Amino acid sequence: MKNLISIGLPSKGRLKEGSIDFFGKNNLKLTSNGGERNYFARIENFPNIKIIYLHAKEIIQRLGDGTLDIGISGLDLLNESPINLRKKIEVNKKLNFGMANLVIAIPDDWMDVQTVADLEEVSFDFRDKKNTRLRVATKYPNLTNTFLVSKGVTQYKLVSSLGATETYPFIGSSEIITDITSSGKTLKDNNLRILKDGLILKSQACVLFSKKKAAKVQPFLNSLN
Repeated sequence: MKNLISIGLPSKGRLKEGSIDFFGKNNLKLTSNGGERNYFARIENFPNIKIIYLHAKEIIQRLGDGTLDIGISGLDLLNESPINLRKKIEVNKKLNFGMANLVIAIPDDWMDVQTVADLEEVSFDFRDKKNTRLRVATKYPNLTNTFLVSKGVTQYKLVSSLGATETYPFIGSSEIITDITSSGKTLKDNNLRILKDGLILKSQACVLFSKKKAAKVQPFLNSLN
């Protein structure tokens, strides 16, 4: 079908539920002929639209390479992606779900560290006394680097987090972390606290589209409330 529009929706969790609700509120009823594990769906009365359920990160990737026309994903994942990919994607609207903050968190017992400036002092101590760099565990290396450098913190090294980032300071894998949090509860439960000026990014779910498909998708996007 020549005018087929492909839309990527998150395949799990709150982003998936929020996306389905958002479509429902716009009277777009998703139907799938498979079971729970089916990755494809349709919208009732819109034969030219194909829904694909994907990992939220993959949605960004595929909007960037033009294999998806429209997608719902997090602002954090968009802003973390490489600049050449970001340039190919446009934010159509921000949605009122998937709210979360990317923050810098440190162990509770670092009493004299309250701000990013204090962190810079600690990082020099690490370098001078221990001959090592302050390690920051994260799943968001690009956003973390940009933020720390903009605040004048230079003596650190990033550690790529593969799982529960909040455990890293307590298993000897890093001293501090940056992580995405919606309530801060998980950080608190793990004896971590957010620096007073440690907000890197306020994130939320967004409707995104591939810039090179703009003309094709605009009528559909205009119909969304």
